[in-house]
Amino acid sequence: MLEKWFKLKENNTTAKTEVMAGITTFMTMAYILAVNPTMLAAAGMDKTAVLIATALASFIGTMAMALLANYPFALAPGMGLNAYFAYTVCGAMGYSWQVALMAVFVEGLVFIVLSLTNVREAIFNAIPLNLKKGVSVGIGLFIAFIGLQNGGIVVANSSTLVSYVDFTSNFKTAGICALLALIGLFVIAIMYIKNVKGAILFGIVITWVLGMICQAAGIYVPDAEAGFYSLYPALGFTDLTAIGQTFGQCFKLDFSNVRVFDFIAVVCAFLFVDMFDTLGTLIGVANKADMLDKDGKLPRIKEALLADAVATTAGAVLGTSTTTTFVESSSGVAAGARTGLSSVVTGFLFLISVVLSPIFCSIPSFATAPALIFVGFLMVSTVTSIEFTDMTEAIPAYLCLLAMPLMYSISEGIAIGVISYVIINVVCGKAKKITPLMYVLAVLFVCKYIFL
Repeated sequence: MLEKWFKLKENNTTAKTEVMAGITTFMTMAYILAVNPTMLAAAGMDKTAVLIATALASFIGTMAMALLANYPFALAPGMGLNAYFAYTVCGAMGYSWQVALMAVFVEGLVFIVLSLTNVREAIFNAIPLNLKKGVSVGIGLFIAFIGLQNGGIVVANSSTLVSYVDFTSNFKTAGICALLALIGLFVIAIMYIKNVKGAILFGIVITWVLGMICQAAGIYVPDAEAGFYSLYPALGFTDLTAIGQTFGQCFKLDFSNVRVFDFIAVVCAFLFVDMFDTLGTLIGVANKADMLDKDGKLPRIKEALLADAVATTAGAVLGTSTTTTFVESSSGVAAGARTGLSSVVTGFLFLISVVLSPIFCSIPSFATAPALIFVGFLMVSTVTSIEFTDMTEAIPAYLCLLAMPLMYSISEGIAIGVISYVIINVVCGKAKKITPLMYVLAVLFVCKYIFL
C-alpha cells in the first residue's frame, strides 16, 4: 500500500526513514503552534482559535502536498506573512482581521488559478540553475541564522546589530539555554557523522531532556515575564469550540469601509511574498534532496504549488494568515525524507496537536535550534556546485544567497538575484541566454520596490 502510494523503493527510502524524518520536520516546525497565535493576537484574534486554525491549516496543506505531489514538504502559516498580517494590515493600515483574512483568501484563489494555468511553474523553471543553487545556499544561511536566534546564541546589539549572547549574565535563563543549544548542535553533528539514523530528531529530544534535567537541578530557572517557561511538557487539552470565533469570518465583513486600491495592494503584497517564499523554499529543499532534474526543473511542480495554494485558501477560511511551504522541511530532508509519506506523518502530528497542543507547545526553541543550524550547514554545501568560473552566473547567485539572511527574507533574496542576473548579463553582452520571463520578473521586482 505504502509502496503503491509513495514509491519508496523508486526514491531510495524506507517507511522507517520517512516516519523518523516526518517527526523531525514536525518538531522543528512545532514552534509555529505557539508563535502564530501570539502574533495574530496582536490583530485582535483569539489565541486558542488561531492555534486550532494553525494546526488544521498545516494538516490540510501538508496532506495535500503528500497526496498531490508526493513530496516531503510540510506547510504551515508562514513567519513574516503573519507579521505583515498583524502589524501592517491590521496595525498600520487599520483594517480588521476579517478584512485581512479575506485578502489572504483572495490571494489563495488567485494562486489556485496561477497554479492550474502553469504560471507559477513557468516562473520556477525560468530561474537559471546557478541562481537556484544560490537560493538553496541562501536558505541554508537564513535558517541557520534563525536557529542561532531561536537558541539565544545570537542576540540583538545596538552597535553591531547582532552579537553573541553574554553567557554569564542571566545564566539561569538565557545563558543556559544558549549553552544547551550549542550542546545540542554538537550532539546532532556527532551522531550525523557516525551515521546514526534519526540524528536530528534524537538531537532535539536529547537537548530538551537535558533542559528538563537542568530545571530539576535548579540550573535553569523559569522566568515567564522574560519569556523563559517551564521545560516540562504541559498536560491539558485544547478548547475545540474556540474555532468558531475565526472559522468563516473572512466572509463576514463590511466592505463599505475598505479602500479598494489599498485592499488590492494588500492582496498583491501577500501574493508577492508568498509566491517567492514558496518558490525559494521548493528550490532550496528540492535541490538539497537532489529532486531537480538536469535542467533544474522540479517534477510535479504544478501539484506542489497547487497544494500550497489550497492550503492558503483553507487557512483563511479556518482563521489564520497565509499558509505556505516551510523551510524547516529541509530538516526532514536532511533526515532522509524523499516522499510524501514523511509529509503524511508531519500532517497527522499537526492534526493530533489540535487536541494536545499544550504538550507540543512545550518544546523549547533552544531544543529545535540546533536542528536548524545543522540543516543550514547541509544546505550551504550546495555552494560548491555553483559555477564560479562564469562571473555572470556566480555574482547574481552570490548576491541572492547574501541577501536572504541579511534581509531576513527568502523573497527579497530571489528579487535581488533576478534583478542582478538580468542587469549583469545584459550589460556584459550575454542577453541571449536570458529568457523573456526573467525580464518580466526583473521588471516586476523593480516595480514592487517602487509601489509596494
